[in-house]
Amino acid sequence: MTEGTTCVDVTELNPAPTPAEVFQYFKALPLPQLTTSVQPPGGTVLVGLPTIFFTDAPVEQVFTVDIRGFQVVITAEAREFTWHTGDGGAVVTSEGPGAPYPDQTVTYDYTSGTYDSYLTVTWGGTFTVDGSAPVEVAGTTTTDGPVVQLVAVEARAVLTNPYD
Repeated sequence: MTEGTTCVDVTELNPAPTPAEVFQYFKALPLPQLTTSVQPPGGTVLVGLPTIFFTDAPVEQVFTVDIRGFQVVITAEAREFTWHTGDGGAVVTSEGPGAPYPDQTVTYDYTSGTYDSYLTVTWGGTFTVDGSAPVEVAGTTTTDGPVVQLVAVEARAVLTNPYD
């Protein structure tokens, strides 16, 4: 016989992580810096021909972290893509990662010059605590991808004699 033993619910002493608490961890995650791909490839684009922007990097990342003894699984999702064109502050925003030709969804027309472009991704996400139902993370964070230098050139028509 055991005397004086009682069960204590420790949940009140160590409550599950809140969305705001998980957000602090979310901001510190090593989220990828997505690389900008362009078409035409090679860094030279043509004036008068839309330049196609896209990224083929993963747009979802899953992380497992320990918060005060709770196993928290955070699924980070790329929710907004901001393509900095390097053209005097011009940006193009999309909800998706773009796509290469012929399914392009993000394009920009350049004038002659040299431009530094890059991609900023806004990440949001959901999380579970010890296998619970998913809950929305309480905010977003951003990452900037590496700079891609583009040179916009103007193609000129040249008449030739087909009989030479």
